[in-house]
Amino acid sequence: MTNLLGYLLLGMIGCAHGQISLIPSGNGFIKPTESLQLTCKVNGYIITTDYWWQWIKQSTEKELEWLGGIRYSGSTSYNAAFQNRVSVTMDSSKNEYSLQLQNTKEVDSGVYYCVRGTVGKSVGYA
Repeated sequence: MTNLLGYLLLGMIGCAHGQISLIPSGNGFIKPTESLQLTCKVNGYIITTDYWWQWIKQSTEKELEWLGGIRYSGSTSYNAAFQNRVSVTMDSSKNEYSLQLQNTKEVDSGVYYCVRGTVGKSVGYA
């Protein structure tokens, strides 16, 4: 039997501010070693204006883990534990940003959140 990695996508923002909404999309299940690609469409705010746009995973054990993010200017920051497998990109023409996770493992199962970080700061940790 083939194991599948399940994930659920949820959009969040750091605080209720105006009418900003984050709308995630992607497939619900992939096989281990496959690549995962998730996209977050931002409505009500132009992503190249400000903020860090980030991805967080909640494992099946309910632990939150920051994966990485991209700043409005295009600079990126990643959790060192995923450094060689994760990338976050931005498509300003569609006002969205994406997460790519290569060589997935069973431990990558969980709920994935697209989030907006604070101005000039990443929510990442060492």
